[in-house]
Amino acid sequence: MSNISKILLTDVPEVVALVNSAYRGESSKQGWTSEGHLLEGIRIDEEELTGYFHRPEITLLKYTNHHGQIIGFVYLEQIRNNRLYLGMLTVKPTLQAAGIGRQLLAAGDDLARELGCEAVKITVITTRLELINWYERRGYIATGVTMPLVTHTSMAIVPITLMVMEKTV
Repeated sequence: MSNISKILLTDVPEVVALVNSAYRGESSKQGWTSEGHLLEGIRIDEEELTGYFHRPEITLLKYTNHHGQIIGFVYLEQIRNNRLYLGMLTVKPTLQAAGIGRQLLAAGDDLARELGCEAVKITVITTRLELINWYERRGYIATGVTMPLVTHTSMAIVPITLMVMEKTV
């Protein structure tokens, strides 16, 4: 049986390894969410992830398989204007397209409603059309707002702009 629950401090190394394997490096090429052709470096480190535990507005969810292995992850943060920011949606590269991401999105929608949020907000790299289309099929709409990518663990290979998308819940 698979399960979605909050991550624990003891999960941090496993979650960091999962997120980095899905977004960067050779293993990320086994899935379709790799950013390795756009960014060098890692997506997140243990210090950053551990720091989120001290911020009550942040919820970190894991998706575990029947063996207890973490195969999915999502970052959720209650932000201003009655919004829940959803980021780092991660699924093990070899298991992408199996519905795990959709289940984590649904858990984000549920949390947004619990917190009284009106919408879920995401940011997507503007050149990742397949990812933008995937989110559109799940109800997200481009807001017309863009912003530069800011990261301390990666270096952009090409200039990167993020687009803001939202879904009403």
